[in-house]
Amino acid sequence: MRREKAVVASDKGIAGDQAEKLNRVEKLVRTVSEQMERTRIADYALLLNKPWRLLWLNLISGISRGVGIALGFTFFAATIIYVLQVLGALNLPIIGDYIADIVRIVQRQLELTTY
Repeated sequence: MRREKAVVASDKGIAGDQAEKLNRVEKLVRTVSEQMERTRIADYALLLNKPWRLLWLNLISGISRGVGIALGFTFFAATIIYVLQVLGALNLPIIGDYIADIVRIVQRQLELTTY
């Protein structure tokens, strides 16, 4: 009888270890699946299966980036020219002449270019 109790106790110990291992495996699988959902691997795989859609999305994103860069540079350049004009109007001794020359060169260049 003692032997039977010992066998049953050892079986429970083995079952508990296996259940604990299964719980760890389940947690790892859930973690991996959540990470895969975050990286959107399925969306990437769908794009690879549809090359025309991939090309279209890349074309649209490229055009958007180009327009954004052009608008950003235009705004930045206009701001710099405005600041230079304001500084040139202050008639600072050395810096004012230098800035005035730069502004004149830019204005002349803008007047010469016809699109």
